[in-house]
Amino acid sequence: MRNDSVGTSTAALPALGSGGHTRRLLWITSIATIGGLLFGYDTGVTNGALAYIVDYFHLDSFQEGYITFFLLIGAAIGAMLGGRAADAVGRKRLIMVMAAVFIIGAAGCVTAFNLESLLFFRFTLGLAVGASSVVVPTYLAEVAPHEKRGSLVSRNEFMLVVGQFLAFLLNAIIGNVWGSNEHVWRYMLAIAVVPAVLLFLGMLPLPESPRWLAGRGRHEEALTVLKTIRSDERARAEIAVVEHLESIRAHEPRTSLLDIVRETWLRRLLLLGIGIACFQQLTGVNSVMYYGTQVLEQAGFTRNTALTFNVLSGVMAVIAVGVAMTLVNRFNRRAFMLTGYIGTTTAHILIGCVGIILPQDNPLRPWLLLILILGFIGIMQGCLGPILFVLLSEIFPLKVRGLMVGVTMLALWVTNAIIALVFPTLINALGFGTFWLFAAIGFFAIWFVAVALPETRGRSLEEIEDSFRTRFGR
Repeated sequence: MRNDSVGTSTAALPALGSGGHTRRLLWITSIATIGGLLFGYDTGVTNGALAYIVDYFHLDSFQEGYITFFLLIGAAIGAMLGGRAADAVGRKRLIMVMAAVFIIGAAGCVTAFNLESLLFFRFTLGLAVGASSVVVPTYLAEVAPHEKRGSLVSRNEFMLVVGQFLAFLLNAIIGNVWGSNEHVWRYMLAIAVVPAVLLFLGMLPLPESPRWLAGRGRHEEALTVLKTIRSDERARAEIAVVEHLESIRAHEPRTSLLDIVRETWLRRLLLLGIGIACFQQLTGVNSVMYYGTQVLEQAGFTRNTALTFNVLSGVMAVIAVGVAMTLVNRFNRRAFMLTGYIGTTTAHILIGCVGIILPQDNPLRPWLLLILILGFIGIMQGCLGPILFVLLSEIFPLKVRGLMVGVTMLALWVTNAIIALVFPTLINALGFGTFWLFAAIGFFAIWFVAVALPETRGRSLEEIEDSFRTRFGR
């Protein structure tokens, strides 16, 4: 820690207090996290719509995988491009562009007349989903005070699982009411246009990230923004810390990805981010969220029953993230991550045992698997889901935060895409033994978190950056 007159320690900051600035901050969070809701809805809607899309376009099993795969590859590219774009044009502006792409992608999917056009607009939609996964948590972390950063950033994950829940629920309702209509899948996809329009319009009056403004030397604008979401005394104290760091680093050159790889402390941070992002996906959570209906069918439920019970996955995710939001500022990030990986690994082992050992005609088998799958989702979404995005918004330095988050999310989405592509084949070949593979990876994840992940709770973004420079060296 530096001993300058103006340091990076949170102890030097005035108390946050309450008032109109608190309500303003909550309003900003509510609007920005519509991006998370869209993220969740557009990735979850295929869980129920896929069977109808397959019937409409007469797809084989390989083509069926394209529907999810193209969106995820678009998301990987969107995350990478979105990170650099967020640094270049600003967080607010990119969120508005992202909202427009959501509108175009969703409308295009609804009006698709053949498989090629559907895949093109799924890819387009993926660009927005990937950008959302980068810029929304970054924006929230930069407008939030350190005391509330965990809970405010985790609201994006909460809205993500709300979006998935709404997708599952509306799919079940629409499928049961209009299931005989060959265009029923268009109704399911069309709903995403509404929140996309609300996000675009809602972002218009919102401010730019004060830390992004300060990083561009626009300190007066940054202070003006901070005064709307902090008390006057707190705003001036925070901007003084930012100005202090900027004066120290004013002559640092623009940092490229190659520079990040060359510099020891930045490279170690990037590898840390990639590690926790990829391990989260390797729990297989999105295999359940994308193919939950098919998994429940294999467990022994009928298609209609599986479609209905799949809604419970969304309910469990919403409850789990809601509970996590009330606890995230009270417990260390590492404790959340270790608890999550120990819990999900245990759940995988049990799912594999029940799925393989109990015969398929055993009436308890589908119900036990349903309970264990819901337990897995609860642990995953209650521990690993929100904490990942909190950590990724915290551990990277301001000057290259967008780029480093973008690279990390690129790795996350590529991992996600690969799992989504191979999971149907794995579950058909290995059955519920597939979950033992996830369990094996879970042991490595536990080791990685225990050895490599530093604690970030209770420190300002500037203080975290300062400590990482010292800890990891230049």
